[in-house]
Amino acid sequence: MNGHKRGAVSFHRVRKDFGSFTAIHDLDLEIEPGELVTLLGPSGCGKTTTLRMLAGLESPSSGEIHIGGQDVTRLPANRRDVSMVFQSYALFPHMSVAQNVAYGLESGGTKPRQAMSMAEKGLDLVGLAGMADRLPSELSGGQQQRVAVARALVLEPQVLLLDEPLSNLDARLRRRVRTEIRDLQQRLGFTAVYVTHDQEEALAVSDRIVVMQGGRIAQQGTPRELYETPASEFIADFIGEANVIDCVVEAVANGSARIAVGNLRQEMVARGATPGPAKLAVRANAIRLLPGPGALSGRVLSAAYLGDHMEYEVETENVRLFVIAPEDDRTLSRGDPVSLEFRPRGLALIA
Repeated sequence: MNGHKRGAVSFHRVRKDFGSFTAIHDLDLEIEPGELVTLLGPSGCGKTTTLRMLAGLESPSSGEIHIGGQDVTRLPANRRDVSMVFQSYALFPHMSVAQNVAYGLESGGTKPRQAMSMAEKGLDLVGLAGMADRLPSELSGGQQQRVAVARALVLEPQVLLLDEPLSNLDARLRRRVRTEIRDLQQRLGFTAVYVTHDQEEALAVSDRIVVMQGGRIAQQGTPRELYETPASEFIADFIGEANVIDCVVEAVANGSARIAVGNLRQEMVARGATPGPAKLAVRANAIRLLPGPGALSGRVLSAAYLGDHMEYEVETENVRLFVIAPEDDRTLSRGDPVSLEFRPRGLALIA
């Protein structure tokens, strides 16, 4: 493991049909060497089909796929210089951890002794030194996932593909393993394409997120760009669960917009807004609830205690809002009258 190749990836007008159903519509996507790009979206959006075409497990109906400058569109999977980490791990239960990691190397013609030496280095790389002789059944879920990552990395691929790699882990372990994968990717600098439907996971691991909807790219950008400047109602709701409500842009000047929601007036970043009716994405944690009536008044419909925060549903005259509030001494109850204020940081005007 002398340093990883860093392959660029290019999709040019790639289309995939399954009979009369088009799963991917003329996809154009560029991934830079050393970049971790996450394909994110709900079930059926095309993210896994895109990954499988990159891996060579599906063939495009039209278009071209390039890896490291080479046209691989018609190359079989074993000639693509990519490695894939599956959500099921796919470890051989009767083989030791080291044998599992060495398997791909030996299948590719590496001599057994050299393959085992490389496997041990790979296990050391993912923090599993000393576990080479164990069976997969003797490891935790998180350790098994790291074995799967090590098995892929020792092949020194141009691109590492990860298909829902954390879906079999519990919530706490998912957080830890995603951090380990991200640290490893940044330390070694390999190119990675990561598929998930989990928004929080995508925000945590990615250099860039590509959100897919109906076989097309709905929006792409850094995690911060997607969270703070969603381009559509779909993106605003899918990344970070925003409330999307009607508003009126009353004035725009010097990059700032004054908006009205009912009787509430709010200054916020304009981001190209023009005066008139608009849609406003309001993050659940950007709403402040105050007891009693105010410019925007409502009533608490439900209240749930979740340890370090409260979750409320609040009904105003025009809209129902989901609110996340820090847990404090002033817990509100169902039926309480409240007034609402918005924090500018969690607001975005969308098309």
